[in-house]
Amino acid sequence: MRLLGPGEKPLWNQLMREHHYLSFQGWVGESLRYVAEWEGDWVALVGWCAAALKCGARDRWIGWPEVLRHRRLALIANNARFLILPGPRVANLASRVLGLTLKRLSCDWQQVHGHPLWLAESFVDPQRFSGTCYRAAGWMKVGQTRGYGRRADGYRAHGEPKTVWVRPLVAEAAERLRNPLLVAPLAGGKPMDFKPSQHQAAELLRTLMRLPDRRKRRGIRHDQTAILALAICAVLSGARSFLAMAQWAQRCEQNHLRCLGFRRNARSGRYQPPSEPTIRRVLSGIDAQQVDEALTGWVRSLGPSCPGAIALDGKTLRGARGPAGQAVHLLSAVLHGQGLVVAQREVSGKSNEIPEAPALLAPLDLEGSVVTADALHTQKALARFVVEGKKADYVLTVKDNQPSLKQEIAEWFASESFPPGA
Repeated sequence: MRLLGPGEKPLWNQLMREHHYLSFQGWVGESLRYVAEWEGDWVALVGWCAAALKCGARDRWIGWPEVLRHRRLALIANNARFLILPGPRVANLASRVLGLTLKRLSCDWQQVHGHPLWLAESFVDPQRFSGTCYRAAGWMKVGQTRGYGRRADGYRAHGEPKTVWVRPLVAEAAERLRNPLLVAPLAGGKPMDFKPSQHQAAELLRTLMRLPDRRKRRGIRHDQTAILALAICAVLSGARSFLAMAQWAQRCEQNHLRCLGFRRNARSGRYQPPSEPTIRRVLSGIDAQQVDEALTGWVRSLGPSCPGAIALDGKTLRGARGPAGQAVHLLSAVLHGQGLVVAQREVSGKSNEIPEAPALLAPLDLEGSVVTADALHTQKALARFVVEGKKADYVLTVKDNQPSLKQEIAEWFASESFPPGA
Protein backbone atom coordinates (compact mmCIF):
# COMPACT_ATOMS: atom_id res chain seq x y z
CA MET A 1 0.00 0.00 0.00
CA ARG A 2 1.26 3.47 -0.83
CA LEU A 3 -0.02 6.95 -1.44
CA LEU A 4 -0.54 7.96 -5.02
CA GLY A 5 2.64 9.33 -6.56
CA PRO A 6 3.14 12.48 -8.65
CA GLY A 7 1.49 12.21 -12.05
CA GLU A 8 -0.58 9.11 -11.16
CA LYS A 9 -3.80 10.90 -10.28
CA PRO A 10 -5.27 10.93 -13.85
CA LEU A 11 -4.81 7.16 -14.18
CA TRP A 12 -6.30 6.54 -10.71
CA ASN A 13 -9.35 8.68 -11.58
CA GLN A 14 -9.78 6.98 -14.95
CA LEU A 15 -9.67 3.46 -13.49
CA MET A 16 -12.14 4.44 -10.79
CA ARG A 17 -14.54 5.87 -13.37
CA GLU A 18 -14.29 2.78 -15.57
CA HIS A 19 -14.55 0.02 -12.96
CA HIS A 20 -16.35 1.34 -9.87
CA TYR A 21 -20.15 0.98 -9.91
CA LEU A 22 -20.52 4.56 -8.60
CA SER A 23 -18.07 5.96 -11.15
CA PHE A 24 -16.04 8.95 -9.93
CA GLN A 25 -16.37 12.71 -10.33
CA GLY A 26 -13.83 13.96 -7.77
CA TRP A 27 -13.99 15.24 -4.20
CA VAL A 28 -14.22 18.62 -2.52
CA GLY A 29 -12.12 19.20 0.60
CA GLU A 30 -9.58 16.96 2.29
CA SER A 31 -8.89 13.61 0.61
CA LEU A 32 -6.23 10.96 0.02
CA ARG A 33 -5.78 8.36 -2.72
CA TYR A 34 -4.00 5.02 -2.25
CA VAL A 35 -2.89 2.26 -4.58
CA ALA A 36 -2.11 -1.36 -3.69
CA GLU A 37 0.58 -3.11 -5.75
CA TRP A 38 1.26 -6.83 -6.13
CA GLU A 39 4.42 -7.88 -7.95
CA GLY A 40 4.61 -4.44 -9.58
CA ASP A 41 1.00 -4.32 -10.79
CA TRP A 42 -1.86 -2.23 -9.44
CA VAL A 43 -4.40 -4.55 -7.84
CA ALA A 44 -6.59 -2.22 -5.73
CA LEU A 45 -7.45 1.47 -5.33
CA VAL A 46 -8.66 3.11 -2.11
CA GLY A 47 -9.96 6.68 -1.74
CA TRP A 48 -10.66 8.65 1.43
CA CYS A 49 -12.44 11.99 1.78
CA ALA A 50 -14.11 14.15 4.41
CA ALA A 51 -16.74 12.45 6.60
CA ALA A 52 -20.48 12.69 5.97
CA LEU A 53 -21.93 15.83 7.52
CA LYS A 54 -24.86 13.90 8.99
CA CYS A 55 -25.15 10.18 9.67
CA GLY A 56 -27.63 9.14 12.36
CA ALA A 57 -26.21 5.64 12.93
CA ARG A 58 -22.65 6.95 13.30
CA ASP A 59 -23.67 9.88 15.49
CA ARG A 60 -25.70 7.63 17.81
CA TRP A 61 -22.76 5.25 18.12
CA ILE A 62 -20.45 8.13 19.06
CA GLY A 63 -23.06 9.77 21.29
CA TRP A 64 -21.95 13.34 20.67
CA PRO A 65 -24.10 16.49 20.67
CA GLU A 66 -24.45 18.59 17.53
CA VAL A 67 -21.96 21.22 18.70
CA LEU A 68 -19.20 18.61 19.11
CA ARG A 69 -20.05 17.01 15.78
CA HIS A 70 -19.60 20.36 14.09
CA ARG A 71 -16.29 20.87 15.89
CA ARG A 72 -14.76 17.41 15.44
CA LEU A 73 -16.10 16.07 12.17
CA ALA A 74 -12.67 16.65 10.62
CA LEU A 75 -11.33 13.84 12.84
CA ILE A 76 -13.33 11.30 10.80
CA ALA A 77 -12.53 10.19 7.25
CA ASN A 78 -14.88 8.42 4.85
CA ASN A 79 -13.79 5.42 2.80
CA ALA A 80 -15.65 6.80 -0.21
CA ARG A 81 -14.13 4.50 -2.85
CA PHE A 82 -12.72 0.97 -2.65
CA LEU A 83 -11.98 -0.89 -5.87
CA ILE A 84 -10.39 -4.29 -6.53
CA LEU A 85 -9.09 -4.05 -10.09
CA PRO A 86 -9.71 -6.81 -12.66
CA GLY A 87 -6.86 -9.29 -12.87
CA PRO A 88 -5.37 -12.26 -11.04
CA ARG A 89 -7.19 -13.15 -7.83
CA VAL A 90 -5.20 -12.76 -4.61
CA ALA A 91 -6.47 -14.46 -1.46
CA ASN A 92 -7.84 -12.10 1.25
CA LEU A 93 -6.83 -9.12 -0.87
CA ALA A 94 -9.70 -6.81 0.16
CA SER A 95 -9.30 -7.18 3.92
CA ARG A 96 -5.50 -7.05 3.56
CA VAL A 97 -5.69 -3.78 1.62
CA LEU A 98 -8.06 -2.23 4.17
CA GLY A 99 -5.86 -3.29 7.07
CA LEU A 100 -2.67 -1.90 5.53
CA THR A 101 -4.39 1.37 4.67
CA LEU A 102 -5.72 1.89 8.17
CA LYS A 103 -2.27 1.40 9.69
CA ARG A 104 -0.94 4.47 7.92
CA LEU A 105 -4.07 6.56 7.27
CA SER A 106 -3.92 8.87 10.30
CA CYS A 107 -0.19 9.51 9.92
CA ASP A 108 -0.58 10.30 6.22
CA TRP A 109 -3.54 12.57 6.96
CA GLN A 110 -1.48 14.43 9.54
CA GLN A 111 1.35 15.02 7.07
CA VAL A 112 -0.91 16.11 4.21
CA HIS A 113 -3.73 17.96 5.98
CA GLY A 114 -2.17 18.97 9.30
CA HIS A 115 -4.25 16.91 11.74
CA PRO A 116 -4.72 13.22 12.63
CA LEU A 117 -7.81 11.02 12.36
CA TRP A 118 -9.62 9.24 15.18
CA LEU A 119 -12.27 7.29 13.28
CA ALA A 120 -12.90 5.84 9.81
CA GLU A 121 -16.37 5.35 8.34
CA SER A 122 -17.78 3.69 5.23
CA PHE A 123 -21.19 3.21 3.62
CA VAL A 124 -21.77 -0.18 1.96
CA ASP A 125 -24.65 -0.96 -0.39
CA PRO A 126 -26.25 -4.13 1.11
CA GLN A 127 -27.85 -4.97 -2.26
CA ARG A 128 -24.37 -5.46 -3.73
CA PHE A 129 -22.00 -6.31 -0.85
CA SER A 130 -22.22 -7.98 2.53
CA GLY A 131 -19.26 -6.10 4.04
CA THR A 132 -17.25 -9.26 4.74
CA CYS A 133 -13.91 -7.58 4.03
CA TYR A 134 -14.75 -4.75 6.45
CA ARG A 135 -15.64 -7.21 9.18
CA ALA A 136 -12.42 -9.13 8.55
CA ALA A 137 -10.42 -5.88 8.82
CA GLY A 138 -11.88 -5.07 12.24
CA TRP A 139 -14.71 -2.71 11.26
CA MET A 140 -18.02 -2.56 13.14
CA LYS A 141 -21.51 -2.34 11.62
CA VAL A 142 -23.46 0.31 13.54
CA GLY A 143 -26.68 0.66 11.53
CA GLN A 144 -28.11 1.91 8.26
CA THR A 145 -28.60 5.27 6.59
CA ARG A 146 -32.10 6.54 5.81
CA GLY A 147 -31.53 6.53 2.06
CA TYR A 148 -30.84 10.22 1.53
CA GLY A 149 -28.04 11.83 -0.45
CA ARG A 150 -26.63 15.31 -0.11
CA ARG A 151 -27.12 17.67 -3.03
CA ALA A 152 -26.29 21.32 -3.62
CA ASP A 153 -29.80 22.35 -2.55
CA GLY A 154 -30.06 20.03 0.47
CA TYR A 155 -30.82 16.32 0.97
CA ARG A 156 -32.83 14.16 -1.43
CA ALA A 157 -34.17 10.65 -0.97
CA HIS A 158 -32.65 8.09 -3.34
CA GLY A 159 -34.29 5.03 -1.78
CA GLU A 160 -31.07 3.03 -1.38
CA PRO A 161 -30.13 2.84 2.34
CA LYS A 162 -26.49 1.95 3.00
CA THR A 163 -24.98 -0.09 5.82
CA VAL A 164 -22.81 2.07 8.08
CA TRP A 165 -19.43 0.68 9.16
CA VAL A 166 -16.93 2.37 11.49
CA ARG A 167 -13.37 1.59 12.51
CA PRO A 168 -11.66 3.37 15.47
CA LEU A 169 -8.14 4.56 14.67
CA VAL A 170 -7.29 5.44 18.28
CA ALA A 171 -8.14 3.86 21.62
CA GLU A 172 -11.61 4.82 22.92
CA ALA A 173 -12.37 6.81 19.78
CA ALA A 174 -16.07 7.33 20.57
CA GLU A 175 -15.33 8.45 24.13
CA ARG A 176 -12.72 10.91 22.91
CA LEU A 177 -14.97 12.32 20.19
CA ARG A 178 -17.82 13.00 22.60
CA ASN A 179 -15.70 14.16 25.53
CA PRO A 180 -16.51 17.86 26.09
CA LEU A 181 -13.18 18.43 27.83
CA LEU A 182 -11.05 17.67 24.78
CA VAL A 183 -10.29 20.18 22.03
CA ALA A 184 -9.94 18.79 18.52
CA PRO A 185 -6.46 19.03 16.97
CA LEU A 186 -5.98 22.21 14.99
CA ALA A 187 -4.90 22.16 11.36
CA GLY A 188 -1.18 22.72 11.15
CA GLY A 189 -0.64 22.18 14.87
CA LYS A 190 -0.47 19.54 17.56
CA PRO A 191 -3.56 18.26 19.35
CA MET A 192 -4.44 20.77 22.05
CA ASP A 193 -6.06 19.79 25.34
CA PHE A 194 -7.25 23.03 26.90
CA LYS A 195 -7.76 21.64 30.40
CA PRO A 196 -5.62 23.93 32.59
CA SER A 197 -3.28 22.74 35.30
CA GLN A 198 -4.25 23.37 38.92
CA HIS A 199 -2.12 26.51 38.93
CA GLN A 200 -3.64 27.78 35.68
CA ALA A 201 -7.19 26.98 36.83
CA ALA A 202 -6.63 28.82 40.09
CA GLU A 203 -5.19 31.78 38.19
CA LEU A 204 -8.21 31.81 35.87
CA LEU A 205 -10.64 31.92 38.80
CA ARG A 206 -8.60 34.64 40.51
CA THR A 207 -8.66 36.63 37.27
CA LEU A 208 -12.42 36.33 36.91
CA MET A 209 -13.03 37.22 40.56
CA ARG A 210 -11.71 40.71 39.85
CA LEU A 211 -14.66 41.42 37.57
CA PRO A 212 -17.55 43.26 39.26
CA ASP A 213 -20.85 41.40 39.67
CA ARG A 214 -23.67 43.88 39.02
CA ARG A 215 -26.50 41.45 39.72
CA LYS A 216 -28.87 41.98 42.62
CA ARG A 217 -27.81 39.71 45.45
CA ARG A 218 -31.31 38.37 46.10
CA GLY A 219 -32.05 35.08 44.36
CA ILE A 220 -28.53 34.41 43.08
CA ARG A 221 -27.85 30.66 42.88
CA HIS A 222 -24.63 30.54 40.85
CA ASP A 223 -21.47 32.54 41.31
CA GLN A 224 -20.59 34.81 38.37
CA THR A 225 -17.00 33.61 38.40
CA ALA A 226 -18.08 29.98 37.99
CA ILE A 227 -20.43 30.81 35.10
CA LEU A 228 -17.73 32.80 33.29
CA ALA A 229 -15.20 29.99 33.79
CA LEU A 230 -17.70 27.46 32.46
CA ALA A 231 -18.47 29.64 29.42
CA ILE A 232 -14.77 30.00 28.61
CA CYS A 233 -14.19 26.24 28.81
CA ALA A 234 -17.29 25.54 26.72
CA VAL A 235 -16.21 27.96 24.00
CA LEU A 236 -12.74 26.39 23.95
CA SER A 237 -14.51 23.07 23.36
CA GLY A 238 -16.42 24.45 20.39
CA ALA A 239 -19.66 25.80 21.91
CA ARG A 240 -21.11 28.54 19.69
CA SER A 241 -24.29 29.49 21.50
CA PHE A 242 -25.76 29.84 25.00
CA LEU A 243 -27.62 26.56 24.49
CA ALA A 244 -24.41 24.79 23.49
CA MET A 245 -22.74 26.09 26.65
CA ALA A 246 -25.59 24.72 28.76
CA GLN A 247 -25.39 21.35 27.01
CA TRP A 248 -21.66 21.28 27.62
CA ALA A 249 -22.25 22.03 31.31
CA GLN A 250 -24.77 19.19 31.59
CA ARG A 251 -22.14 16.76 30.30
CA CYS A 252 -19.51 17.86 32.80
CA GLU A 253 -18.53 15.47 35.55
CA GLN A 254 -19.08 16.46 39.17
CA ASN A 255 -15.36 16.96 39.74
CA HIS A 256 -15.15 19.39 36.81
CA LEU A 257 -18.08 21.44 38.12
CA ARG A 258 -16.40 21.58 41.52
CA CYS A 259 -13.11 22.78 39.98
CA LEU A 260 -14.98 25.49 38.07
CA GLY A 261 -16.30 26.89 41.34
CA PHE A 262 -19.92 25.71 41.45
CA ARG A 263 -21.58 25.06 44.80
CA ARG A 264 -23.00 21.77 46.00
CA ASN A 265 -26.78 21.48 46.21
CA ALA A 266 -27.67 20.95 49.87
CA ARG A 267 -30.56 18.61 49.08
CA SER A 268 -29.10 16.42 46.35
CA GLY A 269 -25.47 16.64 47.42
CA ARG A 270 -24.47 17.22 43.78
CA TYR A 271 -22.88 20.17 42.02
CA GLN A 272 -25.59 21.78 39.91
CA PRO A 273 -24.67 23.31 36.50
CA PRO A 274 -26.43 26.52 35.44
CA SER A 275 -29.30 26.51 32.96
CA GLU A 276 -29.26 28.15 29.54
CA PRO A 277 -31.31 31.20 30.69
CA THR A 278 -28.93 31.74 33.61
CA ILE A 279 -25.87 31.61 31.35
CA ARG A 280 -27.57 33.95 28.89
CA ARG A 281 -28.47 36.54 31.57
CA VAL A 282 -24.99 36.57 33.12
CA LEU A 283 -23.08 36.81 29.85
CA SER A 284 -25.46 39.42 28.43
CA GLY A 285 -24.94 41.64 31.46
CA ILE A 286 -21.16 41.39 31.72
CA ASP A 287 -18.78 44.01 30.30
CA ALA A 288 -17.18 42.11 27.40
CA GLN A 289 -14.24 44.50 27.18
CA GLN A 290 -13.39 43.96 30.85
CA VAL A 291 -13.54 40.19 30.42
CA ASP A 292 -11.32 40.33 27.34
CA GLU A 293 -8.70 42.48 29.06
CA ALA A 294 -8.73 40.31 32.18
CA LEU A 295 -8.30 37.07 30.24
CA THR A 296 -5.47 38.16 27.96
CA GLY A 297 -2.72 37.21 30.40
CA TRP A 298 -4.32 33.88 31.32
CA VAL A 299 -4.77 32.85 27.68
CA ARG A 300 -1.13 33.71 26.94
CA SER A 301 -0.09 31.43 29.81
CA LEU A 302 -1.69 28.47 27.98
CA GLY A 303 0.71 28.90 25.08
CA PRO A 304 4.51 28.62 25.00
CA SER A 305 6.61 31.16 26.90
CA CYS A 306 8.13 32.26 23.59
CA PRO A 307 5.27 32.39 21.06
CA GLY A 308 7.54 31.82 18.07
CA ALA A 309 5.24 33.40 15.50
CA ILE A 310 2.21 35.64 15.90
CA ALA A 311 -0.16 36.64 13.11
CA LEU A 312 -2.10 39.91 12.95
CA ASP A 313 -5.58 39.14 11.66
CA GLY A 314 -8.55 41.47 11.30
CA LYS A 315 -12.12 40.18 10.98
CA THR A 316 -15.58 41.69 10.90
CA LEU A 317 -17.89 39.72 13.20
CA ARG A 318 -20.86 38.36 11.29
CA GLY A 319 -24.17 39.33 12.88
CA ALA A 320 -22.60 41.50 15.59
CA ARG A 321 -23.48 45.19 15.91
CA GLY A 322 -22.18 48.01 18.09
CA PRO A 323 -24.34 50.46 20.10
CA ALA A 324 -24.90 52.62 17.02
CA GLY A 325 -25.71 49.63 14.79
CA GLN A 326 -22.29 49.53 13.15
CA ALA A 327 -20.50 46.29 12.29
CA VAL A 328 -17.94 45.11 14.87
CA HIS A 329 -14.41 44.73 13.52
CA LEU A 330 -11.69 43.12 15.65
CA LEU A 331 -7.93 43.03 15.18
CA SER A 332 -6.44 39.93 16.81
CA ALA A 333 -3.01 38.53 17.57
CA VAL A 334 -3.08 34.77 16.93
CA LEU A 335 -0.44 32.12 17.71
CA HIS A 336 0.65 30.28 14.56
CA GLY A 337 -0.15 26.56 14.58
CA GLN A 338 -2.30 26.70 17.73
CA GLY A 339 -4.98 29.17 16.67
CA LEU A 340 -4.88 30.77 20.11
CA VAL A 341 -5.93 34.43 20.27
CA VAL A 342 -3.61 36.10 22.77
CA ALA A 343 -4.85 39.68 22.30
CA GLN A 344 -7.53 41.56 20.42
CA ARG A 345 -8.82 45.09 20.02
CA GLU A 346 -11.96 46.52 18.50
CA VAL A 347 -11.25 48.80 15.57
CA SER A 348 -13.22 52.03 15.66
CA GLY A 349 -15.52 52.72 12.74
CA LYS A 350 -13.72 56.04 12.25
CA SER A 351 -10.31 54.38 12.03
CA ASN A 352 -8.71 51.23 10.57
CA GLU A 353 -6.37 48.41 11.59
CA ILE A 354 -3.10 50.28 10.94
CA PRO A 355 -2.99 52.51 14.07
CA GLU A 356 -4.40 49.71 16.24
CA ALA A 357 -1.62 47.21 15.47
CA PRO A 358 1.11 48.70 17.74
CA ALA A 359 -1.38 49.11 20.59
CA LEU A 360 -2.44 45.48 20.19
CA LEU A 361 1.15 44.18 20.33
CA ALA A 362 2.34 46.56 23.08
CA PRO A 363 1.47 44.37 26.13
CA LEU A 364 2.84 41.15 24.56
CA ASP A 365 6.32 39.77 25.21
CA LEU A 366 7.57 39.28 21.63
CA GLU A 367 11.34 39.16 22.08
CA GLY A 368 12.75 36.55 19.71
CA SER A 369 9.40 36.04 17.96
CA VAL A 370 8.20 36.74 14.42
CA VAL A 371 5.18 38.91 13.63
CA THR A 372 3.34 38.22 10.37
CA ALA A 373 0.69 40.38 8.72
CA ASP A 374 -0.96 41.03 5.38
CA ALA A 375 -0.16 43.86 2.98
CA LEU A 376 -2.33 46.38 4.87
CA HIS A 377 0.21 46.40 7.73
CA THR A 378 3.31 46.78 5.57
CA GLN A 379 4.13 50.12 7.18
CA LYS A 380 7.42 51.65 8.34
CA ALA A 381 5.98 52.56 11.74
CA LEU A 382 4.90 48.98 12.52
CA ALA A 383 8.17 47.48 11.26
CA ARG A 384 10.19 49.89 13.42
CA PHE A 385 7.96 49.19 16.44
CA VAL A 386 8.37 45.41 16.09
CA VAL A 387 12.16 45.51 15.67
CA GLU A 388 13.13 48.35 18.00
CA GLY A 389 10.30 48.33 20.51
CA LYS A 390 9.60 44.58 20.86
CA LYS A 391 12.99 43.06 19.87
CA ALA A 392 11.23 40.83 17.36
CA ASP A 393 11.30 40.19 13.61
CA TYR A 394 8.56 40.52 11.02
CA VAL A 395 7.32 39.00 7.76
CA LEU A 396 5.13 41.47 5.88
CA THR A 397 3.50 41.10 2.47
CA VAL A 398 4.32 43.50 -0.33
CA LYS A 399 1.83 43.82 -3.20
CA ASP A 400 1.28 46.02 -6.22
CA ASN A 401 -0.15 48.82 -4.08
CA GLN A 402 3.47 49.63 -3.11
CA PRO A 403 5.18 49.48 -6.53
CA SER A 404 8.38 51.26 -5.51
CA LEU A 405 9.03 49.01 -2.53
CA LYS A 406 8.16 45.91 -4.56
CA GLN A 407 10.61 46.96 -7.28
CA GLU A 408 13.38 47.62 -4.74
CA ILE A 409 12.90 44.16 -3.24
CA ALA A 410 13.02 42.52 -6.67
CA GLU A 411 16.21 44.38 -7.53
CA TRP A 412 17.82 43.47 -4.20
CA PHE A 413 17.05 39.77 -4.70
CA ALA A 414 18.55 39.93 -8.18
CA SER A 415 21.68 41.82 -7.10
CA GLU A 416 25.09 40.17 -6.59
CA SER A 417 25.16 41.41 -3.00
CA PHE A 418 22.22 39.19 -2.07
CA PRO A 419 23.47 36.33 0.15
CA PRO A 420 23.92 33.16 -1.93
CA GLY A 421 21.51 30.37 -1.05
CA ALA A 422 19.26 32.68 0.98
